[in-house]
Amino acid sequence: MVWPWVAMASRWGPLIGLAPCCLWLLGAVLLMDASARPANHSSTRERAANREENEILPPDHLNGVKLEMDGHLNRGFHQEVFLGKDLGGFDEDAEPRRSRRKLMVIFSKVDVNTDRKISAKEMQRWIMEKTAEHFQEAMEESKTHFRAVDPDGDGHVSWDEYKVKFLASKGHSEKEVADAIRLNEELKVDEETQEVLENLKDRWYQADSPPADLLLTEEEFLSFLHPEHSRGMLRFMVKEIVRDLGEAGSSLASTPGPGTDWQGPGIVGRSGQVLREPQPGCGLTHSRLADQDGDKQLSLPEFISLPVGTVENQQGQDIDDNWVKDRKKEFEELIDSNHDGIVTAEELESYMDPMNEYNALNEAKQMIAVADENQNHHLEPEEVLKYSEFFTGSKLVDYARSVHEEF
Repeated sequence: MVWPWVAMASRWGPLIGLAPCCLWLLGAVLLMDASARPANHSSTRERAANREENEILPPDHLNGVKLEMDGHLNRGFHQEVFLGKDLGGFDEDAEPRRSRRKLMVIFSKVDVNTDRKISAKEMQRWIMEKTAEHFQEAMEESKTHFRAVDPDGDGHVSWDEYKVKFLASKGHSEKEVADAIRLNEELKVDEETQEVLENLKDRWYQADSPPADLLLTEEEFLSFLHPEHSRGMLRFMVKEIVRDLGEAGSSLASTPGPGTDWQGPGIVGRSGQVLREPQPGCGLTHSRLADQDGDKQLSLPEFISLPVGTVENQQGQDIDDNWVKDRKKEFEELIDSNHDGIVTAEELESYMDPMNEYNALNEAKQMIAVADENQNHHLEPEEVLKYSEFFTGSKLVDYARSVHEEF
């Protein structure tokens, strides 16, 4: 009797003999491929440059601030002020039971009087505490970034020192840039980089406390990167946003096609201009509308105006509709404090101030109202779990059973 494995070995014997040869050939091919393929040094350099640029450039997004630097609404604001430094702790792929338990732990911390209900005052206190956490993170990051742009370690960063580091992060030779600045020679940079440099220099001047010397201390550098940390810089950021929104107001420049209904799908402002274009295919596009009165204020049409572009399909139209709806609500309910239809720089500054206790209380009431299904002006565990996506960015299912389990 021949055992099956012996028979199998006899059938595969000739092939097994070829194995060392095949392995040798495979190794030779891999070696040739490795030697022929150039190392990806460029991508490594690009990643290093991007990392360096991110370290020294003011961030586009500020945690715990209601508007982005470009004037857009901060879509993650509610989660930022509810989760604080634990912002990344509720990933979609996280184990649901663990996420529910973590959310209920947060609920217990907010519920100071342990009555299993969160009041507006308790939520206000929590929002201020979480905002302070974002402040602390920004300060720690700024210290690290300050050391990166202060090579001589003298505790001050000059504009020229910063400019050298910035252009180096854009791919320029640090030595060549430093030499050109020292010799007062013209630097050859592209138009986009030059525009960024000019904007950064304006911001640098604003962060430089009197008497102006173009030298930033560590504290001033923090204000440069994070204007929400300084009253003066917050005011400067507000002025920039008012200017940009005023200049980028949207209108309909071209005439409508035959049979187009101007009043139907369009949104018409108080001055009569259409703020929302009709259905796709009518030949209308968004265009820029200058702030003709130059009053340094924002009207509702200016604030809700759509970005420049065209609406190509129903999905794009729905996005635009939500844009207008959300900004209109924010303008009327939260920013325009005296409800006169105009937002002044002072009102916008107050609205954007992350450490404004009155704003924190308003925000607390708004967050409660979103999930307050029984209309008792408090948040209960079932409501927080049911509206977990609003508070954490992740939808946690089986919220009713979860409450029983976690408590």
